[in-house]
Parts: sequence; structure tokens; C-alpha cells
Amino acid sequence: MKLESIPPRYEAFSKEYPGLAVCRVAVQEKGLYRILTAAGTQPAQTSGKFRHEVRTASEYPAVGDYVMTELNGGGAAVIHAVLPRSSVFIRKAAGSAKTEQVVAANVDTVFLCMSLNNDFNLRRLERYLATAWDSGAAPVILLTKADLCDELAPKLAQVESVAAGTEIVTVSAMEEDCRLRLAPWLTAGQTLAFVGSSGVGKSTLINNLLGEDKMLTNGIRNDDKGRHTTTHRELMILPCGATVIDTPGMRELGIWDAGGGLSAAFADIEELALGCRFRDCTHGSEPGCAVRAALERGELSEARLKSYEKLKAENTFSGDSESYLAAKEAKFKKIAKYNKSNHNK
Repeated sequence: MKLESIPPRYEAFSKEYPGLAVCRVAVQEKGLYRILTAAGTQPAQTSGKFRHEVRTASEYPAVGDYVMTELNGGGAAVIHAVLPRSSVFIRKAAGSAKTEQVVAANVDTVFLCMSLNNDFNLRRLERYLATAWDSGAAPVILLTKADLCDELAPKLAQVESVAAGTEIVTVSAMEEDCRLRLAPWLTAGQTLAFVGSSGVGKSTLINNLLGEDKMLTNGIRNDDKGRHTTTHRELMILPCGATVIDTPGMRELGIWDAGGGLSAAFADIEELALGCRFRDCTHGSEPGCAVRAALERGELSEARLKSYEKLKAENTFSGDSESYLAAKEAKFKKIAKYNKSNHNK
């Protein structure tokens, strides 16, 4: 597996970093990396200068990143810079520490995987949608194990009720079914990421797309919950030329400064809130609350409103420091600038 091409937006960086090559991070695990070069894969690590200058955890290389690298004749390469990202899927790192974690970078489409068994959870899906919309990638909801679901239509209706504007695809474990339904996204040059909780079938889907059993898979437990099989994030190139990123199953997806994503995922509630009499309405007992009125008319569920309020509170709490927020703002300005200038390339 090797790096076949470099996006045009990165070609100019070869002049800015003479003597270094543009490579892509394929594997990240415990501070060590494997990168794709024009000749193949190679182990890599960050330079001391890079580690000294990094201000936040999300600035370290992540799977999907394009990096300027000193190749060192086939030995361990040295990463000197991470190039501006076109998108970045960030979550709060698992545990109590207030730290962010990059799940995948430079993704065009992120498939939010949820199986149609006991993993089915609308509130969790709302979390994934908010994070995905904030990432800069286009979210697609991928409902797996459709062949095992006896009540497909009602569950699809439930998903549609919380995912307006998001494409929804159902797939089974059958190889041909998987490839046919995902065909619109399986084009050369596109990067796809699969995210979701354990046991939803991400690795099985990717094996089907690869045409080989490269990724370990495992069955579900007796309680119909998933088992962890993927232990690290990994980038692979499909036979069609598209790039796919597999990620470990997430037991939790903490919101990390995803205000824009929340607005997109809960656009229905925010639009209703514009009709409230008071701008700072809490949607509680205030008179003239358009959101409460929608609840009373049955146009909005209490569970969805509570989910929105919970995620908003979590998002407010997630800010780490003033320096982090300044760095994040600068980073996303770069993303917007690069996406705008390279939209037609």
C-alpha cells in the first residue's frame, strides 16, 4: 500500500518544506505512526521540535493527516509538520480528563454506524450527528444488520425524525448488498471513515469493501451488545481507489466544543427557538415559548429536547482553556480557507 496521489492543495508545501516529502498517516497507536509514502508504508515519529511547539492534543498527527516528513532512507521517518486539514472529527477523550482526541482527519464522508438490534439508540445518534456536522465532513447514517431487523420501517421513521437533511442507508452483512448500497461514495480520491459503537459491524463492512478478511471481526455477546475488535485507527485503500478509515468501537462519544454541529443536528429546535418571545428563553416556564408550544402540539418530543439541552450543557463544559479555544478557532479558519479556495479542484 502506497500513497498514489497528493491533493492539489498540498503541492505548494513542498517548496515551503524543502527536502521533506508529503506523506499520509495510515496508523496511529500510542504515539507511534505508520505513514504512506510514494514507495510504500514506513514507521514514523514526530520531531522533538514539533512536540515542543504543539499546544493542544489535536495538533498531533492523526490517521488521515497529510504530513511533511523526512524519510531517512527507509528507516524511521520523522514528521516535522501536519498540513492544514480539510475536516477533523474530534471527540472528548474517554475518561475524566478534559482533553480532546482526533478520531480521523481529512475525511470527505463519515459513516455513522448503528445496528438495527439492541445497539439502536437515537440519543447516541444525535451525539454522533452533532460531532460529524462539526467536523467539516459530510455525515451519512449507516444502519447495519438490516437483514436481522423485523421492524425496519418503524426504526427508519425514528431515525428520520432526528436526522433531517442527513442521508440514511441500510445495509446487511452480504458482500454484494454492501458494495451496491455504498457505491455512490466508493470513488477514487474520496476518504471515508466508519465510526460507531462496538459490534455494529464496521470491520465486517470494510472487509467486504476490501474483498478480503483483513480486519478482525467478532460476534455480539449474549446480551446483544458488541465486542471490541478494532483496537486502533487505520487507513486503507480500497480496490476502487477510495480510502477508508476504520476506528475502534466507542463506548462513549463525549462532545468537544461542537457548537456548530449542535446547531446543524438540532436545526429544528433552534429554528423553533427563534419564535420564542424572549431571546434568552430557557424553554421552561417562560410565556411565549415557541419550543414548549411545539411540545404541546406533539411536533417535538420531550426526549429530543432533553437531549439537546444535555448536549448543549456538555458542550459548554468541554472548553479546556483560553489558549485551546484560540488554537481551535485558528485551525478551523484554516480549514474553511482551504475548503473555499480548493472547492473546484
